[in-house]
Amino acid sequence: MKSYQIRKLFLDFFEKNGHKIVPSSSLLPSDPSVLFTTAGMQQFKSYYLGEKSPYGSDVASCQKCFRTTDIEEVGDEKHLTFFEMLGNFSFGGYFKEKAIKLAYEFIVNELKLDIDYVTIFSSEKVADGDWRKNIPEDKDSYKIWRDVGLPENKIRKEGIDNFWGPTGDDGPCGVTTEIYVNGIEVWNLVFNEYFCNNRRELKKIDSPGLDTGSGLERLVAVVQEKNTIFETDLFETIIGEISGQDERAKRIIADHIRSVVFLISEGILPLNLGRGYILRRLIRRAARYGKLLNLPKNFLIPLAKKTIEIYKEVYPEIKLKESDILTVIQYEEEKFEKTLERGLREIEKIPNLTGETAFLIYETFGFPLELIEEIRKVENREEFFVMKKKHQEISRAGAEKKFGGVGKEATEEVIKLHTATHLLQAALRKILGEHVKQMGSDITSQRLRFDFSHNQKMTQEEIKKVEDLVNKKIEEDLEIKKEELSYEEAIESGALAFFKEKYPEIVNVYSIGDFSKEICGGPHISRTSELKGFRIIKEESSGAGIRRIKAVLG
Repeated sequence: MKSYQIRKLFLDFFEKNGHKIVPSSSLLPSDPSVLFTTAGMQQFKSYYLGEKSPYGSDVASCQKCFRTTDIEEVGDEKHLTFFEMLGNFSFGGYFKEKAIKLAYEFIVNELKLDIDYVTIFSSEKVADGDWRKNIPEDKDSYKIWRDVGLPENKIRKEGIDNFWGPTGDDGPCGVTTEIYVNGIEVWNLVFNEYFCNNRRELKKIDSPGLDTGSGLERLVAVVQEKNTIFETDLFETIIGEISGQDERAKRIIADHIRSVVFLISEGILPLNLGRGYILRRLIRRAARYGKLLNLPKNFLIPLAKKTIEIYKEVYPEIKLKESDILTVIQYEEEKFEKTLERGLREIEKIPNLTGETAFLIYETFGFPLELIEEIRKVENREEFFVMKKKHQEISRAGAEKKFGGVGKEATEEVIKLHTATHLLQAALRKILGEHVKQMGSDITSQRLRFDFSHNQKMTQEEIKKVEDLVNKKIEEDLEIKKEELSYEEAIESGALAFFKEKYPEIVNVYSIGDFSKEICGGPHISRTSELKGFRIIKEESSGAGIRRIKAVLG
């Protein structure tokens, strides 16, 4: 059975059993406390907490997922960064009995597989002092598994491995029961009975919910009787394009190219922070292993095309974004090629590679520690993490300034220039398109610098149109209004929030007439006429897919 048939069989089975099939949500979650969508339940999180589901109480999906925690493990026989999660969910509808019976029916009757064993939660297996120690043993699941015909010796008791959640800082969570076939966990049924806050305090949910997940890649490997996920039809055409004997290197490249394609399709660009850093790291890591295998220049391009071919029917957005995907990959791969050559020469010059020196290489050339360690042994590697922590603290301070706009020591001119960035961003989106996103800014008392996502140099005509539109809004003497809203209310109201770091619960929303609306900490001027005039003095590149504008007032 092919992977697309298994995916369809799962969704058809649950549709037949009364579930609404919901499309995969974006890899970029609405929850600001998490970087990526890591599980199928994330798009349904609020429905477990009492919000009414527009889909009804019972749904099923095949969700795109991405997990950064497994990057270091990729290369073995089972770990991935990008994967698909099959799942069925119920928000106060059915619970343990129906969930276990449906899972049993699908595994045994539809896929014709034999269950090796299942696991259930037992607090006896939880260490003293753990916040999950006082949760009672899941005797209900034990009884249901016995009722469907599973013998006692196939039901195993486990500890925290059989407790799931919350995703993010807080949210629903609960005990699980896991299903194993051929020694591989193929399905995890989560029974959300609790709400867990950020202090790890548990409270019973009034209406318990069901959240299940079955990793498609693992399930396909079991059904197709393959030893590893990389031998399935989801990977075989990609792996087949990669020459060389190093299986680990080939798996890393195959995994990373899938992730890269899907991340870029979501509008993420290679950067040195946040999601952009993850994307850059994956492209560069794949390129590095391509070097080890002596693969030709731009070898990632045909692999990206293969990936798009595999998934274009299920996720048509990646086919629509094919040109952008290939352009970003090629640019970053070529850029890294030059960086790699310079970085390797620098590493070779260093007699003793310390953690501190490794961090300087990381900062200068974008080489993550694991890539450096694949080239040379790093002495006193703890120094690397000490320096990285200091760097993160500086970046965090920058992020706080970013949310706050210009900080506490702002002069009148800086406040005016900061306000002008709101007008500039809105004008760029009107003239160039809504793909434009703020990627950074820097303001002095003399000028503003604004970085934004855009794949090509602006024409003189476009620059003039943007400049004229900003000046038009200045002349209209628009009022600048401030509201305090919850983050969720702000987003629902149409406010833009391009920075994905965690926002506070209550945010400031600044509106400039009906032209601009953004989450921002301020401060700002009262009316646009105070800006007098706006002039763009330079437009230039600031990186792959990022342009930079410098502008002045008056």
